[in-house]
Amino acid sequence: MAANSTMPDLGKPQSQARAWFEPLLVVTIMVVSLIINRDRNFHIIPSPDSSSESLIKSGAYEETASRSSSRSTSPDGRPKPSMDLSQSPFVSQSDSDMNFLSRILQRFPFLVEMFYWALNFLAYAMTKSIGAALYSRNENNEITELAQQHGIDILTIEHNTMFKIFFPISEVEFQQFFLNGHLQIMTLYNQFYSLVHIPGTVAFLSWWYYMAPSHDHFALARRTMTLGNFSAFMIFSFWPCMPPRLLPESFGFRDTVRQDHAESVWVGGANVNQLAAMPSLHFTYAFIIGCTFLWHSGVLSMFRGRRTGKSPIFTFIWIVAGILYPILVLSIIVATANHYYMDAVVATFSVGLSFLLNKIWFVLLPAEALLLRILRLRKPIPSTAQNSRRRQDKPIVVVEDWA
Repeated sequence: MAANSTMPDLGKPQSQARAWFEPLLVVTIMVVSLIINRDRNFHIIPSPDSSSESLIKSGAYEETASRSSSRSTSPDGRPKPSMDLSQSPFVSQSDSDMNFLSRILQRFPFLVEMFYWALNFLAYAMTKSIGAALYSRNENNEITELAQQHGIDILTIEHNTMFKIFFPISEVEFQQFFLNGHLQIMTLYNQFYSLVHIPGTVAFLSWWYYMAPSHDHFALARRTMTLGNFSAFMIFSFWPCMPPRLLPESFGFRDTVRQDHAESVWVGGANVNQLAAMPSLHFTYAFIIGCTFLWHSGVLSMFRGRRTGKSPIFTFIWIVAGILYPILVLSIIVATANHYYMDAVVATFSVGLSFLLNKIWFVLLPAEALLLRILRLRKPIPSTAQNSRRRQDKPIVVVEDWA
């Protein structure tokens, strides 16, 4: 890279404060989520009227079972298998035998979601170890050279084959558009690159847990996102791909996010995550969030001739958000030379496949139940439907199954 005196203006780089600000922001969002999504009908320390509290919970379980039964019928009238966890032998049915930790979980059920995402992070760390092992078995930067060739191959497919009609503007041209006369936008993109990923996604999960009409709807989005995660982890562990910013300078890309502090992929296996361009997790999350916004707008129900009861302004705002958010994230990841267009295309197909196969995670329910039994914990009743009922001013608590 050229010396600082001759380096072109790339906009202000990613703030060094993100090293402490981003984790602080994520923790703050999580704490706020725990408070907002707490079970307002349950108390950690039993109140004098704990018997009525137990009756409310018992009624919630019974109504959940009834709803599960009504949903578990096939078109020909035959019953379908139910995933009603409230009937699991590993889940206590009485509040009286709940230990202190179980009561904390019931008061703050969003803790379970935080645990799930901690497992996601653990899986990511394991894939980094896989990549590091691949580095250690190869000399002369063979993996890095392979990743670089994969990146070049993507550019070739996009712009030198019949697929070029789908990519009329190259990635480097797109970046140059912002570097030549739109540096203020590039500065914003540099700052947003991290903020729209982990903090933005955590904020979305917190919001959707609160706003979803039922926990089933929330769990669908979460399972899809998790499966999309694991799909991406496997791909970039075994098919490394160098992002545009790390390609040779002859390709014309600039690392606008890091600039002088750009991390070099050549320093060793500890930075294997640098070769994780394909597919884009940024766009994986953004596409799922955008689809959720569109569903939440009620526009899909309107197309089916159903009345949503939502105002036109509400519908319009969420439609715009559902369309613009993925486009914004795509613009950011391409303009900052962190991804190719094809990374977003593969991410889109990955999300579609993950949506269709999201229930594959049900195979882990017995393991989860066993863990609860070992830890002597009762899995909390989600507060999602409770939040939905409260917004509608309905006094009855309806609880959906965790899945």
